[in-house]
Amino acid sequence: MVKYPLPKDKVRSYTGKKLDSINMINVLNGTVSPQDIKISKETLQLQGEIASNSGRKQIKENFNRASELINVEDQLILEIYDKLRPNRATKDELLDYARLLEEKYMAFQCAKFIRDAVSVYERRGILKDR
Repeated sequence: MVKYPLPKDKVRSYTGKKLDSINMINVLNGTVSPQDIKISKETLQLQGEIASNSGRKQIKENFNRASELINVEDQLILEIYDKLRPNRATKDELLDYARLLEEKYMAFQCAKFIRDAVSVYERRGILKDR
């Protein structure tokens, strides 16, 4: 069972760097890039496991969805975030994002989240008219 805080040897960046190698000296000498500072899918999943072991199912699901988004471009994430606001997207637009996340990024939980949002938005009447 993994416990919080995560052991330093288990934490890896998006590019696979160990936590100990991400420091100001390495930033200044150019051996740490912006990509090295991003969190890895595995680290997010470990945090989800810790949440689950603590009985926090919803937090685990949040970490799992976040882990699916690791390879999604920041601009696309921001675009989807904006479109998920009430009256910002049509049903078809949101369903297109769900398909994209599934087909291109294998982000199945995120796609389900968007489809669930579509159902709620339909009931509440907060989808954008065509």
